[in-house]
Amino acid sequence: MPLGELSVYLGVGIVVGFFAGLLGIGGGIVIVSTLALLFTAHGYPPEYVMHLAIGTSLAAIIAGSWSSFRTHNKHRAVDWEVVKHMTPGLLVGVASGVVLARFVPTAFLKYFFLGFMAILTFQMAFNLRPKPARELPDRSGLAGVGVFIGIVSSLFGGGAAAIGVPFLTYCNMTTHKAIGTCAAMGFPLAIAGTIGYVIAGWTVEGLPRGSLGFVYVPAFLGISVTSIFVAPWGAKLAHKLGGATLRRIFALLLVGMGIKIAVSV
Repeated sequence: MPLGELSVYLGVGIVVGFFAGLLGIGGGIVIVSTLALLFTAHGYPPEYVMHLAIGTSLAAIIAGSWSSFRTHNKHRAVDWEVVKHMTPGLLVGVASGVVLARFVPTAFLKYFFLGFMAILTFQMAFNLRPKPARELPDRSGLAGVGVFIGIVSSLFGGGAAAIGVPFLTYCNMTTHKAIGTCAAMGFPLAIAGTIGYVIAGWTVEGLPRGSLGFVYVPAFLGISVTSIFVAPWGAKLAHKLGGATLRRIFALLLVGMGIKIAVSV
């Protein structure tokens, strides 16, 4: 692998690991958009560029999400009851999303996601919250939300936080605990999504050397190496910042994600 290409993967891992710890996200949108541009420049099969980028992204966020949620858990910022009830739905959603990714038009996915991201950004930026009496849904409700998060995450190669953090804070969970909880859910989500994309691309011909199904192993390893070490720094910083600061950072990150997708996909 050329040194320049490896440097890009390592650099992406630093950014992804930091935000995985700080905000509970896996940085999937950053990874997918960057890899899509790189894979296109390298002349990889255009019909599978997004599949490779998404599958590799899900694989790459495994390390960062694991490191992130362990640090958040040490600060008692993971609601394990919520994780337990949402994870089965997440796994069902991931499996469904991997299947849909082969058939849903890319343009539809792009504009749907941009619209949804705009709503999330508005909610987080202005701290729109329900009446204090609102509580989390029951087990079936949490599982249903988990299915939705799993589908969207597997289609765009991201973790659980882009939807999960706004949802949990909407249900009056503190920002810190919402971030830690989503980081914990992002770990099994990423593993399931990776397995799904490996299987989906297992028999596809013409993929670049070094691919394991729709996972490009060199990029996965390069991003993982740095993200796993940087994630704890972001997580520690998260517990030193106020909830309002985290919401603003998260909203700005969502804006950046939307712009990146709009101009590069």
